Amino acid sequence: MIHAQLRPILDFTRHKALEMNNIDLSYELLAHIPEFPLRKLKPHAKTADELVELLLEYELENIRVIVDKEFKDENAIDDILQASQEIAKEFDNIFPSLLPQIKQKYPMLYHDQFQKRIDLISKKIRYNLDQGIAQGLYRSDFSSELISRLYLSRLIDIHNQEYFPSASFSFDVLFNQMFGNLIRSIATPKGLAHFEEQLSLYSQQ
Repeated sequence: MIHAQLRPILDFTRHKALEMNNIDLSYELLAHIPEFPLRKLKPHAKTADELVELLLEYELENIRVIVDKEFKDENAIDDILQASQEIAKEFDNIFPSLLPQIKQKYPMLYHDQFQKRIDLISKKIRYNLDQGIAQGLYRSDFSSELISRLYLSRLIDIHNQEYFPSASFSFDVLFNQMFGNLIRSIATPKGLAHFEEQLSLYSQQ
């Protein structure tokens, strides 16, 4: 658990790293950033590696807050729609554009934390799928592991500016197309009717 006093420091650090498009988080560099709270940070991270680890752990914690809040053990389709929208809305706070740089410069830290993200979301998705089957909203003749991986890949792809530039593809269109097709592929007639009803409500908001 990231200490509450450390969170605004990590937010500031992350903002500056994204602003500079530079993952060099050495104290030599940070010391030259105006108003950087280096003195408050040092007790928590003595090296750049420790700081990157804290930043990745903080992002993982943000993901956990979203999925724990939105997967409410109620209607499975409502849960996955709401969770998907919340993750998408907060995507830049949990899957930042600096991840490729982190992967290159800190590969061990990257792979460890990225696997934790995958495991966390996959576990929630598999639970949602089992819940939806029990509620008669999803069919039972599919692989939960495969669907959870498809969900994750689409969640990441939808924010890939190289493939889907925001000037050409609105988020709502991408979301409805990518996630809509995924849910339709596993829904029962009962689930499909509920899903279409929910989509119409979301479009009116």
